[in-house]
Amino acid sequence: MALLVRVLRNRISISQWVPVCSRLVPVSTTQGQWGRALSGTSQWLQMCQSLVCGGSEQIPGMDMQLSRKYHTTNKLSTTKDSPQPVEEKVGAFTKIIEAMGFTGPLKYSKWIKIAALRMYTSCVKKTDFEEFFLRCQMPDTFNSWFLITLLHVWMCLVRMKQEGRSGKYMCRVIVHFMWEDVEQRGRIMGVNPYILKKNMTVMTNNFYAAILGYDEGILSDDHGLAAALWRSFFNQKCEDPRQLELLVEYVRKQIQYLDSMNGEDLLLTGEVSWRPLVEKNPQSILKPHSPIYNDEGL
Repeated sequence: MALLVRVLRNRISISQWVPVCSRLVPVSTTQGQWGRALSGTSQWLQMCQSLVCGGSEQIPGMDMQLSRKYHTTNKLSTTKDSPQPVEEKVGAFTKIIEAMGFTGPLKYSKWIKIAALRMYTSCVKKTDFEEFFLRCQMPDTFNSWFLITLLHVWMCLVRMKQEGRSGKYMCRVIVHFMWEDVEQRGRIMGVNPYILKKNMTVMTNNFYAAILGYDEGILSDDHGLAAALWRSFFNQKCEDPRQLELLVEYVRKQIQYLDSMNGEDLLLTGEVSWRPLVEKNPQSILKPHSPIYNDEGL
């Protein structure tokens, strides 16, 4: 034990093995290395000091050093400790009827359909299609209109899926209104019913393929998003990288702008505004004002 005291006080410059209460313990050159050498025997040392040594020979500063070196906590900092979004709790009956394809009771069920219609209308009425036709060099056709509308509907779906069960239900209603509008526009244009039905099938397949590609692109870097836009929006026919760059920037800023909107207001009103394709003043991207609505959610 005396040798251990002498080693600690003098801090010898070479590594060696010293007997501590009938056990060999490696001693290193520095205090930090000494703490690492004793890390596996800290509890055993304290027991030996109290039983074998009787506690009569105290090492100055040893208790303080041990308390600093071996202070631990049972609670580790993990990602689970970070705040997580609280999911809406539903009963067993609601889970059963939703598993069967029906919709259970929702918080804003009275206004969701109206809000969904308004949100889809915002995708159609508040989007500058002429600017997209011009800057993306797209022909002024029904298919081009559908591709631009699809992109904006997808951005609304991304935002509303963050609002729990009510938001997911609203997504289904938005898609329902979109297909009703597409079919109605086809009839107004005088498309043959058989050809219209066939085209609707093709557009449905393209819609879900584009949704999957856009979801993967928004979660990846700009290269992944540009690839998704090149495949779905430009139909693999874009030869100007500046058009892809412009559209990637538009999607990124628009998603960020939608995220800044209050979820409760979106569920109640469905009012969405869109940033211009080309910003004249980049500093104008500010948090939007909350919409004003009455007690009926209108």
